[in-house]
This record gives sequence, C-alpha cells and structure tokens, in this order.
Amino acid sequence: MGTGHEASSGAPEPGEEGRLQDSGGNQPTIGPVTQPQPAPPVPQVFVVDDDGAIREWLEVLLKAAGHSVVSFASAPAFLEAYRQDQPGCLVLDIRMPEMSGLELQARLKERDALLPVIFITSHGDVPMAVEAMRSGAVDFLLKPFQDTDLLDRVSQALAMDAANQAERSELAAIRERIACLTPRELEVMHLVVQGRANKVIATD
Repeated sequence: MGTGHEASSGAPEPGEEGRLQDSGGNQPTIGPVTQPQPAPPVPQVFVVDDDGAIREWLEVLLKAAGHSVVSFASAPAFLEAYRQDQPGCLVLDIRMPEMSGLELQARLKERDALLPVIFITSHGDVPMAVEAMRSGAVDFLLKPFQDTDLLDRVSQALAMDAANQAERSELAAIRERIACLTPRELEVMHLVVQGRANKVIATD
C-alpha cells in the first residue's frame, strides 16, 4: 500500500547535476588545481683529482661537513657528466694527466659556466696560482692545508654560486617577459629606458 510519498532513488533532481553543496547548503568554489613546484637541485661539491687517496679524504671531509659530494678521477670525466644547471662548486687539482685543472677551468669558461673553482695542488707553483686567480678561481690552496681552510672556501664558493644562479634566473625571467611584449610595448619600453617623459611618449 502506498504511503503517499514516492521513494527517493538518490538521483539528483533535474537541473541539479554538477552542483556541489557543503553541509551548510552553500555551493563551494572550486579553484584551479596548482601543481607542486619541483624542489630545487641540491648544490653539489665536485671534486676532481687523479689521486684516489686525496679524493677519498676530500669526500669524507666534505660529507662530514654536510655537503653533497661527487668526485671524478679526471677532468674529461667531469666534463662529460657536468650539467650547467647544477648548482655547486668545484674543488680541482691543478696538475693532472690528460687535462690540467687550468685547462678544465678554460673549458668551463668556454661553456659560459659560472661554477666557482677552488684549486688545490701539491706544487707551490706561483705563476699557475696567479693565472688561476686571474681566470676567476675562488682560491688556490697548497697541500697540505687545514681542513677548516678548505671548508671555509667551499662555503664561500657555494654562496657565490647561489648568488650567480639567482642573478641568471632573474635575467632569464626578464628576457621571457620582454619576449611577450607587443611591438608598441617594446617601443614604449625603449623610450622609457632612453629617459623620455611620459607626455612625450604618449604623443609619439
């Protein structure tokens, strides 16, 4: 026997499809889903030295100080693996077979790489040290050196690289924005750079 009420099928009434309501009867606003930003790469301390014992000692020292370390036995091996978007610094032996540290430094400059370089050597070669510093090395340490001396230089080099990376990213963002300007906007921008007054720009 009927009760006078039709049983509800649970289906939405006409016109209610797609409507979502919260417990208060209000229709919530669904915003765009934002994708999580990838984490920035961890700065690496690259060690390039043909002496296996020195490489192992440097790895232990730098890792104990909390740094992420990748070592290479030769300059060509480093060049093959290195990516310019990888932040960090380079601890580099200046005298090696195949390719010297100074040659590696020159190759990096040819690539427009901003990786800060700290030279280490067992040879007290002052002319080589002068050349390395003139080419942009952070420092030149003569073995044996104090652990704290190297760690201080590495911290300095990583801070320098972070500043370089930030500046390069800012310049890339500016170039991207400029590329999106219309011809008229580009014209106005050039006039502003030239110091033209707003009234003059408006009448051009």
